[in-house]
Amino acid sequence: MEHTAQDPHERPFFAPSGKGGLASWIFSTDHKRIGLLYLGLIMLMFSVAVVLGLLLRLKLMTPGNTLLTPQQYNAIFTLHGVIMVFMVVIPSIPASFGNIFLPLHIGANDVSFPRLNNFSWWLYVTGLVLALVSIFTGNGPPDTGWTFYVPFSEHTTTNVSIAVIAVFVLGFSSILTGLNFITTVHRLRTPGMTWRKLPLFVWSLYATGWIQVLATPILGITALLIFSERVLHLGLFDPGRGGDPLLYQHLFWIYSHPAVYIMILPAMGVISEIIPVFSRKPVFGYNMIAFSSLAIAFAGSLVWAHHMFTSGMSDNAVLLFSFLTFVVAIPSAIKVFNWLSTMYKGSISLDPPLLFSLGFILMFSIGGLTGLVLGSAGTDIHVHDTYFVVAHFHYVIFGGTGLGMFAAMHYWFPKVFGRMYDHTRAFWSFWIILLGMNVLYFPMFVMGLQGMPRRYYDYLPQYAPLQMVSTWGSWILAVGLILMFHNLYRGCRYGPVATKNPWGGATLEWTLPTPLPAEAFYGDPVAPEPYDYKGVNPDG
Repeated sequence: MEHTAQDPHERPFFAPSGKGGLASWIFSTDHKRIGLLYLGLIMLMFSVAVVLGLLLRLKLMTPGNTLLTPQQYNAIFTLHGVIMVFMVVIPSIPASFGNIFLPLHIGANDVSFPRLNNFSWWLYVTGLVLALVSIFTGNGPPDTGWTFYVPFSEHTTTNVSIAVIAVFVLGFSSILTGLNFITTVHRLRTPGMTWRKLPLFVWSLYATGWIQVLATPILGITALLIFSERVLHLGLFDPGRGGDPLLYQHLFWIYSHPAVYIMILPAMGVISEIIPVFSRKPVFGYNMIAFSSLAIAFAGSLVWAHHMFTSGMSDNAVLLFSFLTFVVAIPSAIKVFNWLSTMYKGSISLDPPLLFSLGFILMFSIGGLTGLVLGSAGTDIHVHDTYFVVAHFHYVIFGGTGLGMFAAMHYWFPKVFGRMYDHTRAFWSFWIILLGMNVLYFPMFVMGLQGMPRRYYDYLPQYAPLQMVSTWGSWILAVGLILMFHNLYRGCRYGPVATKNPWGGATLEWTLPTPLPAEAFYGDPVAPEPYDYKGVNPDG
């Protein structure tokens, strides 16, 4: 694709602008380029984590000592979790599509702190490099699981110290991104862009930003305490030195449960953008969807101890945290209800972005409802630390955030790259991915109810049939992912040129040229009414 226009309001943002080459990208302060840099690295690490997951499933396909040693299994299990959680899912939508589209949604040409935005990307790269160093140096990659539970993480001879420093650095990147987004929403909205005119994607990123700023420092402190315990032999968490391992669990989950909402809230924002566009209707209950994002962020920060029902808690604490867990389900249910109500009697166009959004609603609903089983102490006692938890977590995070990310990729693809992918291949990839996810993860619910513990290298023969089915599902899922990414790559290189507004979206980014220009707005754009589709139709 050749571009000769020199006007930054016409030249695509990825076209050379006087100084080209790699340096013009990695030192860029353009929020769109930084978003693409994040997207590229996130997808690279996602591919690595998928390969590691496939190795784990191959090992678990049959019982016995096959394919991997116990130490290799623990190391790969840990790497899969650390990469997926800290390098893929948490930064996925905010750092990539949030960076690209949040300023455009509010009529700004960039985020509030462009240089800090570039610095946060460099911190992400630094954390990624440190994680890789932890794999190939010392006594091998960490083998503690992604939670780094003490006291094992303090006494193992593997390279945990560098791994927790990597998590600390990645956490700083997340904090700076959240701080940038909060300030941008407060300070850079175009005149007339009131809080009740903000796109719902912006509301979700705003709520996420507050969690990033307020909760992530707790993770950073906890990572430093593990490092200090290993290096200075302090008595913080190690009971052998007078420490309390339950203190670590509290500190870890005070961050890590809100982190689930860092993962899922931006995906909910994406779904809230897509469903009205492809239903040709204003979103149902705009105020409640916006409020529910803040409610999820607030209430989700109060429920961390429901991960610890089996650790020994007072009955009053169990009752309180169980109650709060059910309270969190209310704003999530509000979103699902409003999405379905938006589609009711709508003029639905079943294009790939909507298809992935519907998949999100299905998978997230299954994950959310099974989460209530874990939030109730009576049932949690029986399924805690079983495969039931693994299934629930992956339905929410991969079925939810993953499909939300794929929906965003298919929705904003033409606006970013200026070309269109093949819809038929996108349909096929969606159905294969959805089938693979359910064949992979649903048997884990059954195994968990039967008592199969999670994180075990080997298992009893009675679980072999379902483990076999689960591994088949991983192969189906891998085929769907390969087909999807090949279709997007092929569209990026050879797809037909996209029109300015192929979906008929009503938010500000669809008023800009396709692909996006280096400078978005000449002046202050007029803030549109949210989700008003009168007179807005798909072009081309």
